[in-house]
Amino acid sequence: MTRKCFVGFSSTDKCYYDLMTAWKKNENIDFDFIDCQLHQAIDSENEEYIKRRCRERIEMSSRYILLIGQDTKYKYKYVRWEAEVALEKGCTIIGVNLNKKRNLDEDLCPTIIRDVGAIFVPFSPKIIQYALEHYIKEDSGNWYYKDEIYKRLGY
Repeated sequence: MTRKCFVGFSSTDKCYYDLMTAWKKNENIDFDFIDCQLHQAIDSENEEYIKRRCRERIEMSSRYILLIGQDTKYKYKYVRWEAEVALEKGCTIIGVNLNKKRNLDEDLCPTIIRDVGAIFVPFSPKIIQYALEHYIKEDSGNWYYKDEIYKRLGY
């Protein structure tokens, strides 16, 4: 089942978001999600307006993916705020480690998505797709898939 999803990321990690959209378009890669991202840059400096537009998109989503890179945990103005909105809405949170770690990376993960029932996976289409389709949000804790899931997916 294709899920509606908002992807949060630091501006320094936009290339990873772009790669996810390329996976979606590639017929040889089994990766799909209904992208609730804003598709055009908002031509505004007005923080309130930008946040209102982002909130509208997050409200459409059932899943929130946070791409976790080197500076993600320091991005408070929009990235942290988007995660707060997704949590308020009750979205399933999927933390995607750009360094390919398969579980919570305490050095890089923003505190906002720690111990909230999120699942953590590496940046790779099969496991992200698996999490989009199968993960059911827990009330607390930091979750990850066991090695047998990765083996079954061909890792």
